[in-house]
Amino acid sequence: MTAIFQGIAYNFKGLRLGLRTSRLLLLGLLRFALLVVISVAAAGVILVNYQEILNLMWNRPESAWVVWLWHLVSWLLALVLMAISTVVGFVIAQVLFSVVIMDHMSQITERLSTGAVQTGAAMAWYSYFFHLLRQEIPRGVLPVLISMLLLVLGWFTPLGPVLTVLSPLAAALFLAWDNTDLVPARRMLPFGERFALLRRNFAFHLGFGLPFLIPVLNLVLLSFAPVGATLFYTEKIDALKKPL
Repeated sequence: MTAIFQGIAYNFKGLRLGLRTSRLLLLGLLRFALLVVISVAAAGVILVNYQEILNLMWNRPESAWVVWLWHLVSWLLALVLMAISTVVGFVIAQVLFSVVIMDHMSQITERLSTGAVQTGAAMAWYSYFFHLLRQEIPRGVLPVLISMLLLVLGWFTPLGPVLTVLSPLAAALFLAWDNTDLVPARRMLPFGERFALLRRNFAFHLGFGLPFLIPVLNLVLLSFAPVGATLFYTEKIDALKKPL
């Protein structure tokens, strides 16, 4: 339980540092703007084509005895499409823009915390960019998509109540890892070693990700999450590796 509260505390600790540091504030606001703009654009595309999508599934019945069910299905479809559009917007923003912004925020934070940035083997900027993209798929994109799939399955299976609770928790957990993994990925540590970090600090990651489940606030916290996650790694994980 202590580790869960520690995770929550580090999330807000990073937010405070981000708001006080001009470079981090600028990058955090840029990431916030990208998340909002791309998510709204994705939702707009979905809503513009909403009626066509609904008609493909089920045309409005003429019978007054059945039309109420059609309205219910249309509302459920709207909710599902909005959830999908949010995920699509997040994935697009994450892959195309945010992964670079997150890494830059992490480097600034590590330099503020330790005085220097530890990196792996030197590589050209374009090679480093594709390296970041390769890291983003297993640690951020796929877990969120899987969590959304669990949520949708929860609506249509007897395990609905359980999956409905587990899916957002799983998304929060992996979103937290998406941020704490920035430092070890930059240092070129093997994927297995980085995933072991998630397992060993499961409760911390759950606590760090729980605030991401709060609407509106989650956009702000996600924008500055790399700061708190990097502070955690440099202050807690690196400290364990130092000789006594």
